[in-house]
Amino acid sequence: MTRLRTNEGKLVKIAVQGKVASAYQWAEFEVANDGKPFALPSTGGIVYNVRTGDPAFGWEGDHIEPGVSAIVDEDKRASRANMGFNFLACIGNRARLVSGDAKGKTGAVTGHHGGVEHVTIDFDAATLQKITIDDKILIEGFGQGIKLLDFPEIKVYNLDPATLQKMPIRPAGRNLEVGVTTIVPAELMGSGLGHNNIGTGDYDIMTHDPEAVRKYRLDRICLGDFVAVMDHDNSFGRTYRKGAVSIGVVVHSNSTLAGHGPGISTVLTSAAPRIKPVLNPGANLARLLKIGLYRPKR
Repeated sequence: MTRLRTNEGKLVKIAVQGKVASAYQWAEFEVANDGKPFALPSTGGIVYNVRTGDPAFGWEGDHIEPGVSAIVDEDKRASRANMGFNFLACIGNRARLVSGDAKGKTGAVTGHHGGVEHVTIDFDAATLQKITIDDKILIEGFGQGIKLLDFPEIKVYNLDPATLQKMPIRPAGRNLEVGVTTIVPAELMGSGLGHNNIGTGDYDIMTHDPEAVRKYRLDRICLGDFVAVMDHDNSFGRTYRKGAVSIGVVVHSNSTLAGHGPGISTVLTSAAPRIKPVLNPGANLARLLKIGLYRPKR
């Protein structure tokens, strides 16, 4: 891969600390897009068997977050402290357990999930078995403010500089070709659309139209996939803009709730057509960082 010129040397690295978030139940029953009630596992907790790299579909769950979900304050999710935790924790950042039986073990940030305001973190299977809900996690927040010096029209959010350099990206004149597993049309984006803070949260790919799912192969999406959203500008909020392109990382599983589906955290966006998505089945965060499903076996 060609190394991209950035302002990495000017970025600020800040420690932020949270704790393992409790598994959350939104209601006794929720109602799916087809009117059927359901009661299933959802956000939060320590998820042992759903990893970054696994399919986003097929689980008996809704909005499942792979690995460990972390938060600062469960009672004040929208507090400045919790939003700062979400904003500063960038995809690929080093996360270190600072309490409990797994103290000292490290993992990697894989995204953030809006609404519940969780940061998701990947740890190896042996470490997951030692983590408890009381454990605290320190993240070396590094990446917000990063710029592509040769591509000023393209904005970067939520990415550790080292992760950015590992992505399947290739300069092509004034444009960047970016490898993605899936290209999503603008009309399929749902929950999270219109949210102004691109440095936190996510927004969902709606997956309830069978024809659209087949046409765009949405049911093949995996957690950690890099996906392109066409005609969406995430520069200063998530909005429709003809010709714009945004790239995100899939951070949670599918959902049957109306307006929901696999969620993506934004990593690249351009209001002008400077990002050229290229289909690449290997464009997945877990593959790049050798975590989750692709963590080497010992």
